[in-house]
Amino acid sequence: MTVNRNIAHLVCGRRAKWVVVALWLLVLFLVAPLAQKLNDAQDNDAQSWLPGSAESTQVLSLSEDFRPEQIPAVVVYARDGGLTVRDRQQIAQDVAQLRTLHDHGVRGAETRGPVFDRPAAPRAAQIAVPITMDASGWQRISPAVDSIRDRVGEGGAGLVVHITGPGGTSADFAKAFEGIDSTLLFSAMAVVIVMLLLTYRSPILLFVPLIGVVVALFTAQALIYLLARHAGLTVNGQSAGILTVLVFGAGTDYALLLVARYREELRRHEDRHVAMRRALNRAGPAVLASGATVVLSMLVLLVAEMNSTRGLGPVAAIGVLVALLVMLTLFPALLVCLGRWIFWPVIPHFGSADPTERGVWARMGRRIARRPRLVWSVTAVVLAALSLGLFQLRASGIPNADAFTNTPDSITGQQVSARYFPAGTGDPLVIVSNAPQAERVGRTVAADPAVVPAGIGIPPGTAPVHDGKVLFEATMRDPADSSAAKATVQRVRDAVHAVPGADAKVGGGTAALLDMDNAQTHDNYLVIPLVLAVVLLVLGVLLRALVAPLLLVGTVVLSLATALGLSALAFRYVFDYAGEDVAFPLFVFVFLVALGIDYNIFLTTRVREEAIRQGTRPGVVTALAATGAVITSAGLVLAGTFAALGTLPMVGFAEIGFAVALGVLLDTFVVRSVLVTSLFLDVGKKVWWPHRLAHRDGTPVPRQSEVSRSGG
Repeated sequence: MTVNRNIAHLVCGRRAKWVVVALWLLVLFLVAPLAQKLNDAQDNDAQSWLPGSAESTQVLSLSEDFRPEQIPAVVVYARDGGLTVRDRQQIAQDVAQLRTLHDHGVRGAETRGPVFDRPAAPRAAQIAVPITMDASGWQRISPAVDSIRDRVGEGGAGLVVHITGPGGTSADFAKAFEGIDSTLLFSAMAVVIVMLLLTYRSPILLFVPLIGVVVALFTAQALIYLLARHAGLTVNGQSAGILTVLVFGAGTDYALLLVARYREELRRHEDRHVAMRRALNRAGPAVLASGATVVLSMLVLLVAEMNSTRGLGPVAAIGVLVALLVMLTLFPALLVCLGRWIFWPVIPHFGSADPTERGVWARMGRRIARRPRLVWSVTAVVLAALSLGLFQLRASGIPNADAFTNTPDSITGQQVSARYFPAGTGDPLVIVSNAPQAERVGRTVAADPAVVPAGIGIPPGTAPVHDGKVLFEATMRDPADSSAAKATVQRVRDAVHAVPGADAKVGGGTAALLDMDNAQTHDNYLVIPLVLAVVLLVLGVLLRALVAPLLLVGTVVLSLATALGLSALAFRYVFDYAGEDVAFPLFVFVFLVALGIDYNIFLTTRVREEAIRQGTRPGVVTALAATGAVITSAGLVLAGTFAALGTLPMVGFAEIGFAVALGVLLDTFVVRSVLVTSLFLDVGKKVWWPHRLAHRDGTPVPRQSEVSRSGG
């Protein structure tokens, strides 16, 4: 608390406030150019996403000794009535054109094909064009595929031409991510503006927290860029996009809580500097605890096996930490500099009545207090019943064909290709083995019924050898992103691992998907309990109790289960999605628990404050009345910012945004306002056990402001 008072005096001093604002303006001037470079520091290559110890990652590393990391773009030609002579001439001309192409990493000279679906009267043909990858990952693929498309055209007159395969799909993913930062920034900003306008009912005040979150976002992006460039921090498109949502959501939440407490204190203190100091002293611990919960929960992601998940941890933690710093320094300094008029037209004048004492939340608290046990019992049963939708959750991965909310060209091309060629064509297994056993390994791979025997790329005696190793490929019959193909990878791995002395390893796109699924499943079982432990620890330290934190964590888990259950039902029966990503439960859990616990922290810290003054049960009613409006507003803002993920044309992001937004709304309107309130009212002062507050009820004590008013 002493530290909090020192911060309050530093930020709210009559001269110090101007210094704080000036310093942050200087910071903004310095970091803005660096923030714009974050996209350049992104590492979107395969190894930045895959588990570091996975077999597919090892194959990817070994294959670099034979060739640069490549993925093929597959050009598919098809005509239902059979390819004409003119069609075949065009295909031959396209191949000649592609062999001269070297833009954006396209290795045109290594173009393979055309391969026809049948020797006589072919109906379809395929050309495979390798593209060299680098650290920019799929960001490089999109212009490469555009260059290929310029050479082959778009067909016509009955001939269809599509670009598919790993290269085509990656290019469509890249286009889906194009402008992700600006899309999410403007979407989140629009949500925040609307919600702040409805909350504050002031066309001027809403710009102050907006300035704060923009400064926080630019500062966080600049810090992350510097760490990525000079300290090896991994940043990719996923973590950069989520950073924007987190900073806007968390930063606005902290601003709402501080403004609500500042408004209260302005009615009790004539001097706005004193009012802000009191607001920071009272609300500061809750904001700090909330921020610490999110930061520590995000840092838990560092134990994840998935590189992409592990990289998200420090990126998100930095974003929230910077948002916390800005909202505890720049934001209150700006409010004090601007004065009371910033609240126009609803200005909190000195000595005016506090409207929360007679508002809807005060009435709700009094009604719940009449029969709290019945209220929490019924609420818990209803939430538990809704959570049964979890049995409809299909978090086993989303095939590429169902990964987009629209149908891009690569998906159409994949469907066309599958009608004429083995479904795994264009995304083969990649096998590396010791050279002496290579032919035996090749026969072992070909023996699997789901592998095309003619698709084993290991000509006897001609396979390239490097450091005693041989690399070859194998085509699968099933689509590369299907469950059947993943099962084939596991069978082939088991078979080649059994070849004595071969030291064979199986990689490729399907193997990478399988390894990602396994790593994400491992992360689900490891990260979720650790995050719960972190949240429980922070709540215990903050409330200096054991019973209250256990109750709060229990309500959050129930809220999470309900949100996942309802989301699973919506995805299957409303949106008709094919399933959920394996990492979906983990991401929803981390965001909901880390951020959803904020509202319980805001409520229970106020309950504890009022319990010391007037007793636990009346303190619960007072706290609900005082925090109801601001927590509801904060929940709506956070739900809206996560719902902004739905603006991206990708099912995985849309599902995370929907589930987190739904969970936040449940936390705001049901769990915090009804379930937690009724539980605390029913348990009474025992919620503070083993603290001494559990053994006594508070004696009503007048507030300091009621004893002596501050002038100035």
